[in-house]
Order: sequence, then structure tokens, then C-alpha cells
Amino acid sequence: MKEVTIFCDGSAIGNPGQGGWGVVIQYENEKSIEEIGGFVEHTTNNRMELTAAIEALQKIPKNSKVTVKTDSQYVIQGSTKWVFGWERNGWQTSQKTEVLNKDLWEEISKASRKHTVTWEHVRAHVGVTLNERVDMIANGFARKEKVKLFKGEKDAYTEFLKEMPKARVVSKSASKSKKTGPAYSYVSFVDGKVKTTKTWAECEKLVKGKSAKYKKVFSKEAEATLIEEWKK
Repeated sequence: MKEVTIFCDGSAIGNPGQGGWGVVIQYENEKSIEEIGGFVEHTTNNRMELTAAIEALQKIPKNSKVTVKTDSQYVIQGSTKWVFGWERNGWQTSQKTEVLNKDLWEEISKASRKHTVTWEHVRAHVGVTLNERVDMIANGFARKEKVKLFKGEKDAYTEFLKEMPKARVVSKSASKSKKTGPAYSYVSFVDGKVKTTKTWAECEKLVKGKSAKYKKVFSKEAEATLIEEWKK
């Protein structure tokens, strides 16, 4: 059984907007490394995060023992927790609505079954070399830059990375999510139920005087992610 370590990342300029994904695949048995990545004209950050993982899992040999490392909690939580309930419920959420990015979640579920997969969360921008590298690849493709990708022996990869420019950290945070401007909705957890409202006045009526939690979100994807987190 081949042992593989994957780092993957996604980016969308504007979120939604033009996007890119990046992957570094380490083939531990052969001590070789391959980078892959791509561009999408109009997408979201979460779709690019998922696409990166899917492309990586589809690229490697079947029946590999894989560790997938990503800084996306959306991918981690979805792949290790949410996806099993979604499949049982016909790809519907607890709110009886279709799972956001259903097409990609179906693909990642299918691709995962071909391997023995361990999902591992890594923190962004704390000096994890390969996580910084996939961030650079994803953002490079999102900006329609010419991205130089590596394929070869592991020993040569260190020198290759030394030639690469420093990652522009600000671009990652800018692409991850829109956190300014008007709210998309207000998500609240009241009396054991997750509810959404379009205005703060409506949300306030639900939570005022009660033991509740609530949060303003700025996109449909952020709303869906929070709902899945709070319903557990």
C-alpha cells in the first residue's frame, strides 16, 4: 500500500470570484513530490478547498494510505463528521434543505472510499512550509499568474522552494471570506434549535432574555457551515 501525504488549499478572490486551488503530494515510498493546481473563473473559497482535496485524492494511486492536511475547518468537519449524516439523509441538512456544494461533497465522498484516509487540520500561516506552499499555488492560480509547479525527487524540492517568492499572506485572509458590509443573515441557537433570520431585529426577538448564542454571517456558505457546526 502506497503511503501518501497531501497538503491542499483553495482560494477565491472576492469570495465569490475567480478562484484557484493548490496541492502538494508527497509519495512517501518513492520519496518523490508532485504539485498540482488549477483555476476556476467564478467560484467560492469553500468550493476551491473541496476541489483541491478531490483533485488530490483522484490523482494518487487507488488504495493508498493517505493523510490529507488542510487549514479548512469546512473540509475537515465535513469529511469527518457531517458527510455521513448528509448521505443518510439524501444529501439534505437538518433544516431539510439541499447540502451546499452537494456536487463536490459527493465527489469527495466517492474519492475517499478508494483509499484509507486520515484528515488532519493544520493552522494557517504559522510556518508550516507545505501549507504555505499550497496557499501560494492556490492564490497564484486565482490571480491568473503563471505558477511554476514541481514534480520530482524529494531531495530536489528543498532547493526548488528556496527559489520561490515569499507567500503574500494578506491575499489569503482577503480571499477566505467577506467579513464586512451588510449581513447575509443572523444565525441563532435557541431552545436546542438552529434558526436563521435576515435582520438583527428578528434575531434579537428570538434570543432576548434566553440562554442562546447567535452570530452574524456574511455569505450563504458561512451560514451553511455555522448551521452544521451548531446542530451537532
